[in-house]
Amino acid sequence: MTFEEFVSARLGTLVRYATVVTWDPHLAEDITQNVLVRAQARWSRIGRMDAPELYVKRMVVNEFLSWRRRRAAQSIPVTDQVLDGYLPAAPDQLAQRDDRDAMLRLIARLPPRQRAVIALRFYEDLAVEQIAEMLGCRTVTVRTHLMRALATLQGALPASLVTTGEQP
Repeated sequence: MTFEEFVSARLGTLVRYATVVTWDPHLAEDITQNVLVRAQARWSRIGRMDAPELYVKRMVVNEFLSWRRRRAAQSIPVTDQVLDGYLPAAPDQLAQRDDRDAMLRLIARLPPRQRAVIALRFYEDLAVEQIAEMLGCRTVTVRTHLMRALATLQGALPASLVTTGEQP
């Protein structure tokens, strides 16, 4: 498969994947573009791999995590009140959508590695061992990130979901 064929067939999937990892569609497009520029230069090697898409997805995760480190020096902390002004809760007729929106907001507040683990585990449905390999860390580290992320999310769930046992 040529690089052009790969991009033609998988660009939408890669951008959606990057959006899930970053929780920012604009940043996801930037990261995907940067990754594809680097992948094109190395395509002769990447294209011969058994699973080039998995390799490119790992590049996306690595780019996101390094992007966050670069941006940390430039970021300006914003209060929840200011954030709510930019991201007002959209009223919806269905309570399920409100719960989903609340869950997405909670996930967006997780630290980058925890968000990446949540995305890889529940969006990509990868096993802990696969996530560890993709992130270049030990499985115990992945389990710790997953446990902490789930504990944070569970602690912040609306009381109605905790008592009924429903999932958003």
